[in-house]
Amino acid sequence: MINKRRIPFYRYHLSLAFLLIVFSQRSTAQNENYFPEKGVEWRAKDASDFNINNDQLNTAVNFALANEYSGSKDLRVAILRGFSREPFHNILGPTKKRGAPNGMILKNGYVIAKWGDTKQVDMTFSVTKSYLSTIAGLAIDRKIIRSENELVKDFVWDDTFKGDHNAKITWDHLLTQSSDWSGTLWGGHDWADRPPRKGGLDDWKNRTFNEPGTVFEYNDVRVNVLAYSLLQVWRKPLPMVLKEQIMDPIGASSTWRWYGYENSWVNMDGMHMQSVSGGGHSGGGLFISTEDHARFGLLFLNNGKWDGKQLISEDWIKKATKASAANSNYGYMWWLNNKGNRHWEEVPTNVYYAAGFGGNFIIIDKENDLVAVTRWLEPSKVGEFVRLLRKAF
Repeated sequence: MINKRRIPFYRYHLSLAFLLIVFSQRSTAQNENYFPEKGVEWRAKDASDFNINNDQLNTAVNFALANEYSGSKDLRVAILRGFSREPFHNILGPTKKRGAPNGMILKNGYVIAKWGDTKQVDMTFSVTKSYLSTIAGLAIDRKIIRSENELVKDFVWDDTFKGDHNAKITWDHLLTQSSDWSGTLWGGHDWADRPPRKGGLDDWKNRTFNEPGTVFEYNDVRVNVLAYSLLQVWRKPLPMVLKEQIMDPIGASSTWRWYGYENSWVNMDGMHMQSVSGGGHSGGGLFISTEDHARFGLLFLNNGKWDGKQLISEDWIKKATKASAANSNYGYMWWLNNKGNRHWEEVPTNVYYAAGFGGNFIIIDKENDLVAVTRWLEPSKVGEFVRLLRKAF
């Protein structure tokens, strides 16, 4: 026989359980990530739906608009000025006059803010490197390359990795920009790319080599060596690999392009293929819209999974965003926010990003399920932009 005095007690617990279930379902629904379909208008939500301060969010957006990249809109001019210290520097690939500043901020995949023309296709310079490293990750996921620690000379049979020094270089060394590869590719000399502030041509040419893996040097010639080496592995154009394996599955538009140089064409299995560049340092690289960048960023935010399908392994993304031995703020061509060089104060260390000349950024903030893409934001101001953005949470 039930004690009547205890009936309210049971009712209380049943009501509480019901409320907890409802709250849990609402919370789960709110935290589920949305993946935009190809060719449809990207869904937006008000920032307040996620308990984000709209006023503070607008402050961040207005800051991005007020701090436009100060270089020339004619990017051919900006490139020549930006790399004027480099001997024998030439523009070998296509360039394009840039558009106005624009950007997007995603929360759980939904657009909570955007400014400017986000469909505008522009050069993106070294953000291309993060796409290039993804091509390497796909090769490792598919066991075309068994490990990032394999020697590259075992895959590239010409003279690119000839000699005692170059023969020691692994995929890891190329991906972390710590290979100190020595040579000339597409007319570009490794020693002439971002040369030291001291010394002259003879000093740079006859330098002492660093042991691969020990010293970080940002060098586009060596990045192009990585692209050339991956072409040897995939044996088909890298833009095709990116399109088939990543961009089509994530619903990217058909407006993006990936270029190399006028002299970077090779014979591959009897076919004429272009070896693409890892940036726009000498022209070329990836030309792409903010919206396509945002899709790529959303893929990484979700650990390589797009709407339930694993496109690139979570293991690879962990490797790509892990500090390298030679630079605590650099992984596999993604920048990290650890203490030291390029550190953004008051921004957590789990934030990582792709960065390119002229203020092009894809910023991943996993703590807040956030992706931010900025185009033509003055590079020295991006840290302040991220701080302002995080204050909205």
